[in-house]
Amino acid sequence: MFEALRNLFGGKGESAAPQATRPRLSAEAWPDALYAVGDIHGCLDPLRALEEQIFADAAEQGGEAWIVYLGDFVDRGPESAGVLDRLTARAPKNVRRICLTGNHETMMLDYLANPRADADWLQFGGMETLFSYGLSQAVITGPAKACRAALASHIPDEHVAFLEGLALSMSVPGAVFVHAGLRSGVPLDQQVEKDLLWIRTEFFNAEPEPGRLVVHGHTPGEAPIVAPGRICIDTGVFATGRLTGVRLFPDGEPRFFTGTSAASNQQGSFAP
Repeated sequence: MFEALRNLFGGKGESAAPQATRPRLSAEAWPDALYAVGDIHGCLDPLRALEEQIFADAAEQGGEAWIVYLGDFVDRGPESAGVLDRLTARAPKNVRRICLTGNHETMMLDYLANPRADADWLQFGGMETLFSYGLSQAVITGPAKACRAALASHIPDEHVAFLEGLALSMSVPGAVFVHAGLRSGVPLDQQVEKDLLWIRTEFFNAEPEPGRLVVHGHTPGEAPIVAPGRICIDTGVFATGRLTGVRLFPDGEPRFFTGTSAASNQQGSFAP
């Protein structure tokens, strides 16, 4: 998957920072239609509803459409396994899914490499993710050997490969897509992975870089935020029932889409 993504976008923008292990994708021009989807967090019905709207909008425009998913596909919501099934399935004709990693994907991979009953990830939505694969709490918190065997038998290799192959960022002229944000004054190819996945206050308080729009998630709110130099589309679907997408234009105002489910009265915490 790494090579396919690098070849698709010419391999430009790949990080020179030694600590980075994931690709940073870039394209020299915008597609005919360009969208982004905020943090999904295991909420499959809102994802289906949002994608249907985006697919319909893209079909009306014609040409090629790209959808950039900003990470945090898993945890907190009840259907993380179903979300990964959908994201790894074939998209409609002329639609290309570009999936970025969030901090929750890296936490999940860390857990799979070293499952422990006291792992922090289990307290940040990881337990719900494992439940979505049919694992029980007794197995998850039981003997390590039995837990490892259950993880191997319940979580498809395709899902693990998908998580391992996620990119850190995607950029087109004038816009950068990333999970959490960027550190001010640092070139994109030298940004530290931890910042791209976790940064908040330093990014929000920094002066925006002229001519660059950062589209991100990670920090949930009741509604999308349009601020100088950035758009945040994490609307805390696991708590609000609303998943937000946006269509970007090289010149023009963004257009927002909202996916909900019939059971959209979810309540929960906005904790990271």
